[in-house]
Amino acid sequence: MAISIGDKLPDITLKTNGANGPEDLSTGDLFAGKRVVLFAVPGAFTPGCSNTHMPGFVIKADEILARGVDTIACMAVNDAFVLDAWQKDQNAERITMLADGNAEFTRALGLELDATGGGMGIRSKRFALIADDGVVTYLGVDTKGVDQSSAETILSKL
Repeated sequence: MAISIGDKLPDITLKTNGANGPEDLSTGDLFAGKRVVLFAVPGAFTPGCSNTHMPGFVIKADEILARGVDTIACMAVNDAFVLDAWQKDQNAERITMLADGNAEFTRALGLELDATGGGMGIRSKRFALIADDGVVTYLGVDTKGVDQSSAETILSKL
């Protein structure tokens, strides 16, 4: 069952890129005492993610942060090296990149996408959430397109 509004996010260790390469980052630490916007994509460098989803957050980052958000994070079931390269490619330095390489956090949220038919394994559904101190206050999961998880939708929910 998928996580819902009012639920506390699970504490799972993800990877992010630090000065010396991949580093562990606990979701408990990431969300504790902060207002965080997390958006997830099926895969870095994929067309919809690179052409539509990520650019909205890059363009609207200042506006989102100005509404009391402490962190904007992007998560994908990719490794930290891929997400680091994608962050650079997208000029997304204001966005914290989260690698959920084994889909542990994605599965814990109940938002996994079985893309094995296309040779892509288990991925994350396209979604966005707003969490205050680790508690979900908004969750938008896209079934087609990028309407529930876009930067514009997030702005309307803040």
